[in-house]
Amino acid sequence: MGKINPVSSKYIVHTSIQIDGVVDKPDVIGAIFGQTEGLLGSDLELRELQRSGKIGRIEVNLDTRSGKTKGEIILPSSLDKAETAIIGAALEIIQRIGPCNAKVRVENIEDVRISKRQFVIERAKELLRTLTDAVLPNSQEIAEEVAASVRVMEITEYGRERLPAGPDIEESQEIIVVEGRADVINLLKNGFKNCIAINGTSIPQTIIELCKKKTVTVFVDGDRGGSLIVQELLSVTDVDFVTRAPDGKELEELTKKEIHKCLRARIAAEQVKLEIGVKDSPEANHQQEEMTGDAFSVKKQVKPMVNQRSPQPVPQPVRPVQTPPRPVQSQQPPRTPKKPTQNELEFFNDTMEDLIGTRAAFMIDEKLNVLGKIPVSELISTIRSLSSGVYAIMLDDVIDQELLNSAERANVMFLVAMDTKVKSSRLTIITADEL
Repeated sequence: MGKINPVSSKYIVHTSIQIDGVVDKPDVIGAIFGQTEGLLGSDLELRELQRSGKIGRIEVNLDTRSGKTKGEIILPSSLDKAETAIIGAALEIIQRIGPCNAKVRVENIEDVRISKRQFVIERAKELLRTLTDAVLPNSQEIAEEVAASVRVMEITEYGRERLPAGPDIEESQEIIVVEGRADVINLLKNGFKNCIAINGTSIPQTIIELCKKKTVTVFVDGDRGGSLIVQELLSVTDVDFVTRAPDGKELEELTKKEIHKCLRARIAAEQVKLEIGVKDSPEANHQQEEMTGDAFSVKKQVKPMVNQRSPQPVPQPVRPVQTPPRPVQSQQPPRTPKKPTQNELEFFNDTMEDLIGTRAAFMIDEKLNVLGKIPVSELISTIRSLSSGVYAIMLDDVIDQELLNSAERANVMFLVAMDTKVKSSRLTIITADEL
């Protein structure tokens, strides 16, 4: 009969029927065609529409209980929505089916294209998800994978101990010393080519020689083993900075962002030595002795310099270190701040760049020579022990009142720091912003 089915139709009319009696499916089909015949004109005649394929096969589902029949009529249509609605409304005029009274009501008209469209959308999502996850990798992922493979291929062996290292370990002036080969590979993956591994618990001679001629940052794991390696490195050689992975993490598992964060948070080796109580290496001790000798030579000049500036000579039996601060201050004549020369400003500017991030201080003499480099925490005690002979002090910190008082008593001409909380009428204070 019908030439189309629900799969190829555009609309489906869902109709419920209630019959006061027992009937069969042919009775319902006959009532539909018989009671709607001639009702809507020749263009909407059900038999003609079904013959032309605009109305599909009409399905009838019935359920008989207690002498009464209930069911539904499913009528597929390829007409437009207005004509389909007219056909649906025409079904409701059926009042008798066979010998029994009946009531027919259209429940809804389903747009098959909506359900098909929803199916297409859901299926497309599933296909796209599969395509993205399993078939087509992200272009950035491809680039990163290729770059990572190239970086791993760039790992070399350096020195007579054949230590794992990056390709730039020889040319770079700054190097990163790590624990093992896996740490070097992770740094290479993230773009750091100036790294080298200790590759064991003992410090190789190659590392000791590199530390003499390059700026060295030690980068260890965030565990006790990393602390022990730092302690051993500081005791046998001279490194410049120390940083660690977060507690409980290893360097080989850090991301690029975590590596950069750790390197920005590195601290000066001198500060680490003070915290963990490590004695200086032989090379560092030799440098310290030279700086201490310079400091002692300055210290020996305290007496004549005080005699030149003070109208009353300091008694000879009294040592400069033991001279109370207040009497020395009372013996100093008033003086005005000295204006820095262009040469001094350039020197301060260049030297300040080396101090940033070290939490250290430089003691400078009148010839702009660095007498020594000390941690900021020991600056005040060092100034008091020298008492005089220091022309300028540069520090990676903020100037407070206690530091200012100590510098004024030591006849310091310039205090150069990141910032200041105080002002002085006796010496010149220069901040990083002014440079």
